[in-house]
Amino acid sequence: MAALLGLLGAGCSSMKATVDINAPPETVWEVVSDLEHYHCWNPFFVRAGGTLREGNDLALTMQPVGKGAQSFSPEVLELEPGRRVVWRGRLLMPGLFDGRHVLKVDSLGATGTRFTQEESFGGVLVPFAGFEPYRAGWERMNLALKARAEALAASRPAAAAARPRR
Repeated sequence: MAALLGLLGAGCSSMKATVDINAPPETVWEVVSDLEHYHCWNPFFVRAGGTLREGNDLALTMQPVGKGAQSFSPEVLELEPGRRVVWRGRLLMPGLFDGRHVLKVDSLGATGTRFTQEESFGGVLVPFAGFEPYRAGWERMNLALKARAEALAASRPAAAAARPRR
């Protein structure tokens, strides 16, 4: 039994991707939390549905770089509106391939934000997973989020009034 438990915990890995965005945290959170419109801007999570509420299941389709689309239904584990959401995705059953994904929004002052995606993986299949297509997809998503949030912030009257005149 101990050998089986050791095998189940043997594959552990994690990934992280961060981007600094020239938009207020509220604007970044607005984009991140609007699952219904992910298809309009997000090159990684190309379809998203559900409600960000602890205990809810989401319906996500991700498009890793160079791979086919993959749909899954993670459960929302934690939600701090305006700050972070944590979900857990799992392949078939616990211990096979589990991922705990965090989307985090941190303030860098009045008009700046650091957005971070982190995921920790566990399960017997983790050593056999190739993470690079997902890491590249996260990078694309982060850059697309940056572009969308910065454009949204620039289009708002308060942001326009605060910009220095040339």
